[in-house]
Amino acid sequence: MEKPFYQEGLHFECKRCSFCCGHSPGYVYLSKRDLLTLCKYFDCNIEDFVKKYCRWAGYYEGKTVLALFEKKNYDCILWNNGCTAYPARPVQCSTYPFWTWMIEDQDTWNECAKDCPGMNSGKLWPKEKILADSTAYQNNTPITREEVLQLMEEEKGKYVESRHAHA
Repeated sequence: MEKPFYQEGLHFECKRCSFCCGHSPGYVYLSKRDLLTLCKYFDCNIEDFVKKYCRWAGYYEGKTVLALFEKKNYDCILWNNGCTAYPARPVQCSTYPFWTWMIEDQDTWNECAKDCPGMNSGKLWPKEKILADSTAYQNNTPITREEVLQLMEEEKGKYVESRHAHA
């Protein structure tokens, strides 16, 4: 098997330019893990979080999945001179720029680096970290509308149960 072009690692250091957090249309898809982590971080229930921060987006195979809103200027709803949910940010955000398609080959990596001043500069990340992030990104399946609605129903059921337990 051929060794990846990043066998010796890749340089990346965030320059806080926010390019990956906005400036052009895009989607930050949320998985179940992302949704629950963000709800806990913001101390709110799923229904309130979805209403305030999310939108529905078309996805592969005709699925409708959860994604974060973007502002009129295309910045992420969580961006305000930095990520307002940095410790709880979605896997899509925390694994950037080591996304599976971005590390497929050196040409793709270098093409993406034209838009990101942090790529090919700063800290050298080892192959193991790059692969781990790529795998996490690839396995982070967006949560569907049906799954979100089911979680909301389960959450409402737990709320009703806890009210009865304290009555």
